[in-house]
Amino acid sequence: MGFTPEGKVKARIRRILEINKVYHFMPATGGYGRSGVPDIIGCYRGYFFAIECKAGNKRPTALQEKELQRVRDSGGQVFVINEENIKDVEIWLNMMTVPEKRMGSDA
Repeated sequence: MGFTPEGKVKARIRRILEINKVYHFMPATGGYGRSGVPDIIGCYRGYFFAIECKAGNKRPTALQEKELQRVRDSGGQVFVINEENIKDVEIWLNMMTVPEKRMGSDA
């Protein structure tokens, strides 16, 4: 059984996170959790992040946007990732690896 286009994006992101030994998980929803929660939640070097995966030019729903904004309001990093911008996650991870380049760092 093959992946959906969005499933392929999720698999690629998870592989990047695993290679970089980043703590992450995919919250279970589907009637048991809160709707709109991002696809991937994690923490890297003390920074909380949330990733919403999309395929093509699809955008987050209003409910998903609300949840992403809640993460932003709490100081977390938010990504909306599709096939075209997967590298953004790798760039951010690399920035977090170099202390003087960390977002919000005065160094």
